[in-house]
Amino acid sequence: MKIRFPSHKNQTLIFKSHHSEKTIPRTVQCCASTFDLKGKSVAVIGLGKSGRAATKLALARGASVIAIDQNENLSLLELNPLFEKHGHLKTVLGHFDTKLLKDADMVVVSPGVPLESHGLSFLLQSMLSHLGIEVFVGGNLGIPLSEAAIQCLTCPSPKPVFQVAVVEVSSYQLEVPNKHFCPSVAVVLNLTSDHLERHKTMKNYAITKCRLLSHMTNSKLGILPFGNKLLNEAMEELVNEVNLAWIGAFPGVKVDKEEKVASLRVPAIGVVSELKLGALNVMGTHNYYNAAVAALSVLGLDMGIDTEAISSTIEKLRVPPHRMQIVHKDSYGVTWIDDSKATNVEATYTGLLGLKEQKSVILLGGLAKVSNSQESNGFEQLVEPLKYHRCVITFGFSGPLIQKTLSDDGLSIPCFEAANLEDAVNCARSVARYGDAVVLSPGCASFDEFRNFEHRGKVFQELVFSSE
Repeated sequence: MKIRFPSHKNQTLIFKSHHSEKTIPRTVQCCASTFDLKGKSVAVIGLGKSGRAATKLALARGASVIAIDQNENLSLLELNPLFEKHGHLKTVLGHFDTKLLKDADMVVVSPGVPLESHGLSFLLQSMLSHLGIEVFVGGNLGIPLSEAAIQCLTCPSPKPVFQVAVVEVSSYQLEVPNKHFCPSVAVVLNLTSDHLERHKTMKNYAITKCRLLSHMTNSKLGILPFGNKLLNEAMEELVNEVNLAWIGAFPGVKVDKEEKVASLRVPAIGVVSELKLGALNVMGTHNYYNAAVAALSVLGLDMGIDTEAISSTIEKLRVPPHRMQIVHKDSYGVTWIDDSKATNVEATYTGLLGLKEQKSVILLGGLAKVSNSQESNGFEQLVEPLKYHRCVITFGFSGPLIQKTLSDDGLSIPCFEAANLEDAVNCARSVARYGDAVVLSPGCASFDEFRNFEHRGKVFQELVFSSE
């Protein structure tokens, strides 16, 4: 099958389509048998949550494990009740001899970086659960995948523990070449300038992300954002056989923002349908796209689920807390939106793009993420999407800096400065008009006033209701 990039007439990728004519329900299967690693030595590097879970899995499969971490203050795993029954375990903390790695039959590297969910995993979990499907959600976010493998390995029942695994994968994990990781559906939601201290260039970052699809063949489905030149080039280098779908173009998924309808068109896997999203209780175009991508992902699993069944779940779906969450519509006709999860400018920018048709009062502030190597704090890129809105209110430690940046770069709407979040909410109440939204999408970390973004969001919600 030839797949053309709609906006690049001369650019063509060749992919083979092998979609099965018969729909066969799939389930997650553990390919390993008990004690298949007996007599083998496994070195696990990094003893965070994922590293400890990998250690447990290797021991459960009969391996001898050397557990390594440079943090000398950690406790030895041998002294942990969860590991003490295993005799083939040795923990090495601090500096270690690299010969330990050379002598190991297998080396497992912990991801080493926290991954922030875009809400897609949350929507997939909710959608699949409402459809009655047993689903595991985790990976580099939350529960390590090794924990799911242990449950599958040790379950005495012939009934599968999980039918679907929704796994978030860190780009750090994808740096390590692998032969066996082959998802049924893979989604790359975006490519932003995160983790460049590790990947050095955006080109390297794109190539690393696209390794997610490097072993996918036959009827498997890869979903990527449309129009990203770096991702397109990376796909040419890494992919041989996979059905590709685009976020924002066909084959793939497009969303009519006014009608709140998603069109799903991937003929290669038999998907040609529409999905009504009006019952979804969220704000922002990106949330509609997340729901549409979640639906396409479920259809791509080839489990006998159709669009009609997915439609029945839409009104039951909820976005994760503090992510364009509709908090309250007050007696003055103002809708209050909590997007406290937007802890950087890029996240706020994405949220603003989805609010063009909703006149809003935008709350920006907190502790801006500015490194010494940056020439700007990044808030100048918000000037364009902010022009559609009522006004801006800045607050917190970086409030004055944000206000100056926006003003210097030609902000065309009023901008008010508040001392803290409470003052910002009170100010918003006085300037918002009937039909407006007040959106907390700070673009900053929360640590000047709060413990974390969740605490900030909770306080915001309390302030919203305090005057009702």
